[in-house]
Amino acid sequence: MAIETGSMGRYRAIMTDTDREHITGESKPEQHQQDQAVYRVRKRIREELPKDIEVLREERPDVLEELQEVVCEERV
Repeated sequence: MAIETGSMGRYRAIMTDTDREHITGESKPEQHQQDQAVYRVRKRIREELPKDIEVLREERPDVLEELQEVVCEERV
């Protein structure tokens, strides 16, 4: 989910627009491009997200709770 930030541009969660286009096949990527997008996303999940979670746990548990609700929400 991107959040509009006015003149600053857009923020992303763990996928860039290009990652999304490659993973969904929307951009008609070659297999190696799709694989690279998946690799980048997995790397962010393993390496960056835990750091962010720790900061939120220590400084803003309320925001961490929001993150948990979004990530753990059952989608039907």
